[in-house]
Amino acid sequence: MKLSFVSSASISDNLRLSLQKMQSELMKAEKEVSTGRLADPGVSLGALSSRSVTLSRDIARLETIVDSNTMISSRLSSTQDAIGQMSSLAESLLSTLTASASGNAQPNVLRQDGQSSLRTLTAILNSSLNGEYLFAGVNTDVQPIADYEAAGAPSKAAFDAAFMSHFGFDKNNPAAATITKADMTTFMDTVVEPMFMGADWTTDWSSATDQPITSRIAINESASTSVSANESGFRKLAMAATMIAEFFSGNIGQAAREAVIDKSVNLVGSSVADLADLAARTGIVEQRVKAASERLDMQIDIFTNGISDLEAVDPYEASTRISTLLGQIETSYTLTARIQQLSLVRYLP
Repeated sequence: MKLSFVSSASISDNLRLSLQKMQSELMKAEKEVSTGRLADPGVSLGALSSRSVTLSRDIARLETIVDSNTMISSRLSSTQDAIGQMSSLAESLLSTLTASASGNAQPNVLRQDGQSSLRTLTAILNSSLNGEYLFAGVNTDVQPIADYEAAGAPSKAAFDAAFMSHFGFDKNNPAAATITKADMTTFMDTVVEPMFMGADWTTDWSSATDQPITSRIAINESASTSVSANESGFRKLAMAATMIAEFFSGNIGQAAREAVIDKSVNLVGSSVADLADLAARTGIVEQRVKAASERLDMQIDIFTNGISDLEAVDPYEASTRISTLLGQIETSYTLTARIQQLSLVRYLP
């Protein structure tokens, strides 16, 4: 008869190893119950785990674009509000000019209205959101419009120099009263208008770029998501406000001022139309961004469901596994305790 060696220590070690394995399985089962997903998709899915990783990466990329679209929508909304304020400003100035054109011109009122309009226009065009200027184009860290009333402002210096060069005297000279309506019209059309509507605008007034911000609003879709201070509607309004502020002070005569009113009425009326068109274009971009985000959200839901199909676990099955493992662990503890109590000393006489 062959005798086999039996060691209570080896039995105890085997039980301890089994216990550790069951505790590890218990932790995984508890995690699956709490998350509803596989504790270790790589082990459980094998080759299919690459599909899960790909879907997760796609979701992360789409969520990044959705987050970006949220900031873009905020910028566009602020831009729309600013354009609305400038439209109201232009309509108010147009109302004042129209009343003045009918013979009720009050130089002091018009001058103050022009100065106020110019200050407000400058403040709106220099507005910012989250540290970025709304109307600066791609130069979002540069203030787009120079303050006309600031000391040493290049726009003010250029305007005064142009007047002096054309007429040979400044507006405060008594000779300014002799400027005819035709002379003032010629000056505005040939000298002042190019200063605002030509290249001088970006030299003396604006630091903004013509190029707006281009943003990716979907995987295969981009859009221009900002408005530049160089838009014609802003230039025309600035030109009218500047001429009113300048030519309704000093010694400019009544005939010349009538020419300024006529020119300003046309400029502001055209500015109102341009601003309405700009608001419409901005609104279209807003709708595109909103629609793109909705499509991306739908794609994210589809990809999330795909991951769920791969990694989802049956909560009832996982709960049953937990109960079974707990029972096995309790049994293992009991057996270990009994084995540890085995000793030959108890049986020695």
